[in-house]
Amino acid sequence: MFEELKEELIVNKVGGRFKLSTLIQKRMIALNQGARPLVDTRSPDKMAWVIQEIMQDKIYLDMSGSLQTAEPTEEDEGGTVDLTQPES
Repeated sequence: MFEELKEELIVNKVGGRFKLSTLIQKRMIALNQGARPLVDTRSPDKMAWVIQEIMQDKIYLDMSGSLQTAEPTEEDEGGTVDLTQPES
């Protein structure tokens, strides 16, 4: 088990255990569908990528429960991007 998941910091960061579980699940689906990681990590473990993305405030759930990022992408010059959608 990942040590970060045992700490309350990550739970409080996203607003509770249910939201944390939902955020992890949605991001893992996006990564498995070909989304690129938002963090620079040498780990082959996608779960480690997701945890680092959360800890570095790269991803979050919006008010509707959609997975979003505050980071601009090449296609977007700011704002948020729905990371549950495949890249075009």
